[in-house]
Amino acid sequence: MSEADPTAARRTPSQARSRERLERIQSVACELISKTGSDQVKMSEVAALAGISIGSLYQYFPDKSALIRSLFERYATQCRGYIAETLAEVADVPSLLTAFEGLVDVYLDVVMAEPVMHDIWSGTQADKHLADLQLAESRVQGALLADAMRKVHPGVAAEVIDRNAFFIWEMGEAAVRLAISVGPEEGRALVEIYKRMSLKEIAEPK
Repeated sequence: MSEADPTAARRTPSQARSRERLERIQSVACELISKTGSDQVKMSEVAALAGISIGSLYQYFPDKSALIRSLFERYATQCRGYIAETLAEVADVPSLLTAFEGLVDVYLDVVMAEPVMHDIWSGTQADKHLADLQLAESRVQGALLADAMRKVHPGVAAEVIDRNAFFIWEMGEAAVRLAISVGPEEGRALVEIYKRMSLKEIAEPK
């Protein structure tokens, strides 16, 4: 029998503490951004509320931009899981259209209700790294839509579906950014226009 790794007992608690600390930092950052907006948030405030030193905070995030990008990645991971779960139930064109429309509605509700998301989307206009992350995430989430579209449109060329799905998804991101830039009523009306246009292309990709 091999001897147990003497560092294993120490490693797991250390990793768990690190994850807990990271989650605490992100939760505190979300709370502060919700109250004042990211421009007013100071890294020293985040460290104090998270109960850690500023030096420890910088070990996780060298600057505020890195912290904001980590929040984007956290939201993106959550969204990706929900999208995959929803589209996994698609069996035909009607169920795909229903699923897609529901995803857009849920996403818009979440973004409109969450001040942190407003800051993230605003940041994509000024932060090149964040803009690149958002575009890459559109490709990933668009690929999930493409998989569902291929399932219900087996006769359509894969490259056509891939291109259409990516474009539809990226335009959805643009529609939501526009929606939160105007009043809620106008924003929802604009997203409805986007949905009508997208549903036609999803139903009959060309």
